[in-house]
Amino acid sequence: MKVLVVGQGGREHALCWALAQSPRVARVYCAPGNGGIAEVATCVPIKETDLAALAQFARDAGIGLTVVGPEAPLAAGLVDFFRTRGLPIFGPTRAAAQVESSKAFAKRIMKASGIPTADYAVFDDLDAALAYVREKGAPIVVKADGLAAGKGVTVARTVAEAEAALRRAMQEGAFGTAGSRVVIEECLEGEELSLMAFVDGETVRPMVPAQDHKPVFDGDRGPNTGGMGAYSPVPQIGPAVIDAAVERILKPMAAALVREGCPFTGVLYAGLMVTADGPKVIEFNARFGDPETQVVLPRLKTDLLEVLLAVVEGRLAEVELAWRDEAALCVVLASGGYPHGYETGKAIAGLDRIDSDVLVFHAGTRRAGEALVTSGGRVLGVTALGATLAEAQRKAYANVARIRFDGMHFRTDIGNRALRAAR
Repeated sequence: MKVLVVGQGGREHALCWALAQSPRVARVYCAPGNGGIAEVATCVPIKETDLAALAQFARDAGIGLTVVGPEAPLAAGLVDFFRTRGLPIFGPTRAAAQVESSKAFAKRIMKASGIPTADYAVFDDLDAALAYVREKGAPIVVKADGLAAGKGVTVARTVAEAEAALRRAMQEGAFGTAGSRVVIEECLEGEELSLMAFVDGETVRPMVPAQDHKPVFDGDRGPNTGGMGAYSPVPQIGPAVIDAAVERILKPMAAALVREGCPFTGVLYAGLMVTADGPKVIEFNARFGDPETQVVLPRLKTDLLEVLLAVVEGRLAEVELAWRDEAALCVVLASGGYPHGYETGKAIAGLDRIDSDVLVFHAGTRRAGEALVTSGGRVLGVTALGATLAEAQRKAYANVARIRFDGMHFRTDIGNRALRAAR
């Protein structure tokens, strides 16, 4: 079978890598891909939101399954576009993808279904939003309602910080139309957890949990990013919490979307805060997380293609997932200045010195003649497996030390929270 992965980041590299290992996959394509993805897939220069061109390529190339990586093509209706043309595709419809593309939509569903989440209010008027944060005080969370590439959330520790975030989103248009409406939430305290699941209607098959690191600097300081690293498993959070999240959050959300008339098929991602009252939803995403996918897929023993096909064909209930016991840890290498202004085109050195059992997933790279150069904010994800999380961390950072590009920035504390808890 020929498979097409849509997207160009580290998540898509991990997807291409995993799919290429399936004995049923003859060839993997990626649109548009990047400099590293080109090592495991054939990259085709089609934008991920060019629905017509993607569908035409899938038809002309005889693609047996298309897998959507990022959120933008889902929100644009790529799955709907393919389905109406009889082209097999993995991912939710535009209506179901609103769990991510509209935080207000997701909050409404959660409230109606009794899914535990932070208290909130929705505003499309700046003055009303400012009055609300002054009334509630800080800490408080300000979120752009629409898609903002993981950067539309501000955890404001002061009222002034919350006011600045509101003006940036609603007045200055920092996130375009995505920020014209905002969701303001209470600030939940606890341990963060990323829990993804394959979903086919009301059938839910959870993956192993992971923990992402959103702030750009060590100690969870600085602005939020798309993610600076991740690890799996999350040993400081017990299986009872995971079971509660599946039963009280993932399964009820899947059932609610069926009742809403937009059954979810694909990967439902729950970003959770494990509070003193149990797990509560911070956000839902409608696709594989990034960088969580870079630590979850390397632990998957089951053939990924078989799972994706089961979802698309409505037989996920027949599938049981098998996982490796090893821990996985990923360190993201970013361009200097990310998530704000940064330069690209920096030559990358040292990839030829990486250990053979360590994975390097490319997020923002391109070929410039014989050289590999940076082309984005998040550049590489260095993922290592180990018998323990400590071993995976040691291997990952040992290999990070061999890579160089001008301005390279990374967090030095990925996984430390879990290791401190273990000690």
